[in-house]
Amino acid sequence: MHDIVIRGGSVIDGTGGPPRRADVAIDGDRITEVGEVTGRGRREIDADGLAVTPGWIDIHTHLDAQLLWDDEMLQSSVHGVTSVVMGNCGVGIAPVHPSDQAWILDLLDGVEDISAAAMGAALDFRWETFAEYLDVVDQGRYAFDLAAHVPHSAVRRFVMGERGADPAVSATPEEIAAMRAEVVRGLDAGAIGVSTSRTVNHKSRSNGAPIGTLSAGPDEVLGLASACRDTGRGVVQLISDVYQSSDPDYVAAELDLVEALTRLGRPVSMSLLQLNSEPERYHEVLDRLDRVHDRGGDVWAQVAPRPISGAWAADAPRHPLMRSRSYRDALAGPALDRATRLADPELRARVVREVQESIAANPATAPDFDALFPMADPPDYSPTPADSLGALARATGTSPVDVLYDVSAAAPADDAVVYMPFANFASGDLRAIRRMLTSPRALFGLSDSGAHCTTICDASFPTFALGYWTRDTALAPLPVEYVVHCQTRRQADYLGWEDRGVVAPGYLADLNVIDLHTVGVRRPRLVRDLPLGGGRYLQKADGYRATLKRGEVVFDAGEITAARPGRLVRGRQPAPA
Repeated sequence: MHDIVIRGGSVIDGTGGPPRRADVAIDGDRITEVGEVTGRGRREIDADGLAVTPGWIDIHTHLDAQLLWDDEMLQSSVHGVTSVVMGNCGVGIAPVHPSDQAWILDLLDGVEDISAAAMGAALDFRWETFAEYLDVVDQGRYAFDLAAHVPHSAVRRFVMGERGADPAVSATPEEIAAMRAEVVRGLDAGAIGVSTSRTVNHKSRSNGAPIGTLSAGPDEVLGLASACRDTGRGVVQLISDVYQSSDPDYVAAELDLVEALTRLGRPVSMSLLQLNSEPERYHEVLDRLDRVHDRGGDVWAQVAPRPISGAWAADAPRHPLMRSRSYRDALAGPALDRATRLADPELRARVVREVQESIAANPATAPDFDALFPMADPPDYSPTPADSLGALARATGTSPVDVLYDVSAAAPADDAVVYMPFANFASGDLRAIRRMLTSPRALFGLSDSGAHCTTICDASFPTFALGYWTRDTALAPLPVEYVVHCQTRRQADYLGWEDRGVVAPGYLADLNVIDLHTVGVRRPRLVRDLPLGGGRYLQKADGYRATLKRGEVVFDAGEITAARPGRLVRGRQPAPA
């Protein structure tokens, strides 16, 4: 008698091989049989007509703080994610001296839009060193497994004090050695690698100061990363301005640094996007990474399966209608009466006039209505120019503010109503994304789960990638086995997790049972369930019949169960015996 048998599904095993009909038997936390399973299970899951895949591995999250008050982490777990990596982009909450706790939360708030007040209310900082932080994480049980990078910005401040928060200050050789020693201690404690940020987009919340690692010299970056070489453990993750800089000398120097990092003998990944300002740069980066790989470098680009985009609920602070006092007052009343109030034609006219007056008075802050799109349910992440608020206004002979008001008034108060793609959409379609996704150097990533709480909702990337790129795209679809491979085994190999990402005997029973005909995402909703009532977007998924983590059913018919088998993963994980 097996614990669980998943019966008669189409197994897409994560290796990139074609689907095959098979049963999957589970005992304890492991897969024990794949094929024709004759023994019964204490629980049987009927997967006839469904796909059975490994659980998704999300390599780019910022759940470092949230996991300490939230064991569900629904923005990811509802989308079939069974393992995540946090501490990306050089930011995290350890190591930290007691005197720097406010600083580290302020930086995380500024870089990743996670409310410092909410984090401060929930965290008790039972740690100073990175190893102590991992020990605290290890005490919990979660909906999925978690691993963490040692974040460069935190280590820099920990070693250099206030000087470490200033990107204009170069670290001394002694300070570099001390930072390297901190990374070694982190890797010894089980860190999955070391991460750093080199982008002007990353700034503190309180004063807008750039992140201290922005201009760190090659000697500092290579010094920290050498800890991975010398210990034989860990990956190196970075974000750089390569994809958005117009300075060819800067781009060349940054890509030279990436290649130098690969000479340390450990896997290296960097974020890659397409921006309107440099729409062809991603080709140059991918070509360079191919050459680095040909020269023996283990190098990867973390890419996104859809445009990076903002989402505005009707009452989100950045929603353009919030410029109107009349609109704000209307939203402040009882929620049950909201639709009735917004249907009032006098209120509508007053709000439209106030917003237009505000825009006229501050034209530099005017929204680009040709780059804003209504967000339906389910959302269309590849709209045409004719779908924009500006185009709809011209087609109907009204103003974009009128269109925006009608879209906002028709939706539930907390639903996202506006979609604003700002990366990976320079050509108005997803051709650039397809090119990035099909690169042999691509890692599906950049979900930023746990971050950008009230502006971006990209933790649903795994579900979107499966539904859109294998079924719904107007471009040439990708094989389902390829998309599954890129979200499972390829990620696991990069991280050195040889125990997961494959449906085969001996591997962890991290599995999804999915209806490939219906799998997809719903419209994001802004919920206020963070500490102190802070908001974050959540996005439901369709098509998941079950998600299993370590042999326990964490999601059953789309609903989360009481099972919390997830735990801290310390470093590399060995292959099944």
